[in-house]
Amino acid sequence: MPGAEFQLIKSLGLKPTVKRVMLYHQGCFAGGTVLRIAKDLAENNAGARVLVVCSEITVSTFRGPSEDDMACLVGQAIFGDGAAAVVIGADDHKLLPDETPLFRLVSASQTIIPSSEGAIEGRVREVGLTFHLSHKVPKVIGENIEKYLEDVFGPFGISDWNSLFWAPHPGGAAILREIEGRVGLGKEKLRATWHVLSEYGNMSSACVFFILDEMRKKSFEEGKGSSGEFCLGLDLGSRWRPLFCRVSLIVEEN
Repeated sequence: MPGAEFQLIKSLGLKPTVKRVMLYHQGCFAGGTVLRIAKDLAENNAGARVLVVCSEITVSTFRGPSEDDMACLVGQAIFGDGAAAVVIGADDHKLLPDETPLFRLVSASQTIIPSSEGAIEGRVREVGLTFHLSHKVPKVIGENIEKYLEDVFGPFGISDWNSLFWAPHPGGAAILREIEGRVGLGKEKLRATWHVLSEYGNMSSACVFFILDEMRKKSFEEGKGSSGEFCLGLDLGSRWRPLFCRVSLIVEEN
């Protein structure tokens, strides 16, 4: 302390009175969480613009392999460093001349998967930050994903999961294959997520921004304009406790 937000204020030349908050050790869960919080802040403070910054350095978790903990080796193999930023606002009719919205956050929800205690854990020990990733994680997600989609999209009258744009967190190849199989997704639906996983790895909280940006760039390359269609952003994490949580954001491309 003080945290990275203090350095950002100085680097960007912001007023010392700007409101700020830091979230630590939220893991993959944090990407959707900060978007949800920023949405609430922007909507409840007229004319506000919220700068969201996610920065992840995973070297603190790196250590030698252990025959007694192969899950640790898997985690080190798929995680990577990354940082991303986005500005969130509200009141579309009051846009400044140089503002061009890319996406619209429609709604956000959060749930705890039943009987998932211990599936993902992060703990601070003498050796540093340690991970525990259960081999059951993909199955736990797969068994609950469709019910969750029904709860989230039922109020919008949506039941065709292939009609959505998908931006799930790239927790790992097994998780993505489980999601594809359970809800019958076409291979192209997770293209942006697979691309981010292969190029950058699992960057924890920053992933959701990389995936949305990849979708934006691909749409631009293909000459597509505003689609007005829903996109599902799905973050999976533990919040560093023996609870496996997930956050969903419904994003509309604009």
